[in-house]
Amino acid sequence: MNIFKKIISFFSKDGEKEPDIAGRDKVDLSDPQERSRYFMDCLDQMEESSREVELLAGEYQLVTDYLTDVDEIDELPDGKKAELAGIATSLTTYSAEMQKYRERKSRMTDIEYYTLKKREHEVEEGIQKIREAEKYAVAVKKDLRRLDGERQARLFRKTENNRNMNNYRGMVMIFISAYIFCMVILLFLQFVAGLEVFIGYFLATAIASIACAVTAIKYMEAGKEQGRIQNEMNKLIQLQNTVKIRYVNNRKLLEFLYLKYHVENGEKLSKLWQAYQLEKEERRQFTEAQAQSEYFGKQLVSALSAHRVKYPDRWLCQVQALIDPREMVEIRHDLIIRRQRVREQMDYNRKLAEEAKQEIEDIAKLYPEYAREIIELLDSKENN
Repeated sequence: MNIFKKIISFFSKDGEKEPDIAGRDKVDLSDPQERSRYFMDCLDQMEESSREVELLAGEYQLVTDYLTDVDEIDELPDGKKAELAGIATSLTTYSAEMQKYRERKSRMTDIEYYTLKKREHEVEEGIQKIREAEKYAVAVKKDLRRLDGERQARLFRKTENNRNMNNYRGMVMIFISAYIFCMVILLFLQFVAGLEVFIGYFLATAIASIACAVTAIKYMEAGKEQGRIQNEMNKLIQLQNTVKIRYVNNRKLLEFLYLKYHVENGEKLSKLWQAYQLEKEERRQFTEAQAQSEYFGKQLVSALSAHRVKYPDRWLCQVQALIDPREMVEIRHDLIIRRQRVREQMDYNRKLAEEAKQEIEDIAKLYPEYAREIIELLDSKENN
């Protein structure tokens, strides 16, 4: 009899899950291994059901507490309900503002935002510097092109003037050669032909002298012009070098400013600055909404706690129910169904546990010779 009492005492716990155990009529109890496995399956199912029922009991109590909170809120005076609804409305408004910010299309990356934020006090000055430098770069390029054009023009003049000087030298040689030829002819006429050629000497000498003199004057003027052109080219080259140095310095300044603000040009920085100002204002509004949301959330939790609500934090996720009675009805309905299902599950598992317990008790009564074996299995279970 003591054996039966110990067996029954072990089955005082409840269970939940449906056991996957073959019926007794399908088990050969005369086979020790099959019999032992059958007993262990029953005992394992009982133990598992006990744990499940304990978990379900906690869930059942939690849902009951939620329903109690709903009742506590429903039973509040209209004035208190209106107070809660006001707090909930404010919380909903600021939460909606936060959600709107989260869903908006971002104007800039966080890297761009915080880069400008670090240099917020100097960005406008930076934009102005970049614009001036870019404008200056355009002007310098224009000056370089103009200076290069002037240098090319003077180089062309120098080439033309050099060709003229060569021509003048050639003309002098022609004049001299022609004079010598004339003198030879005149000498032939004088000494061979016996002609009077004094006038010829005079005219040839005069013409040759005048031609050479005019050509020499032209050559000297061309030489002076060549010197002026060279001087002008030297000045243009010096000016070009000076402008190039200014261009390089301005280019390095632009590269530094571009790197400083992580942009490719001044227009990009200007657009980013405009976007930053809008972004900054929206983030400020988001931070303010977040602070207000936290404030009204604490207010709501405090007000609910003051009205004996056991789980006030839970209502932060369902504030609409404090505003719209229809939402509260829906929550109550869902909780009732949920509790009913938990209760049905608990009852079902208790039934399974009871059937398994009854099965072991029946075997112990019908087959007393296996009672001690059952006790040993029970002891083994309890020790583990």
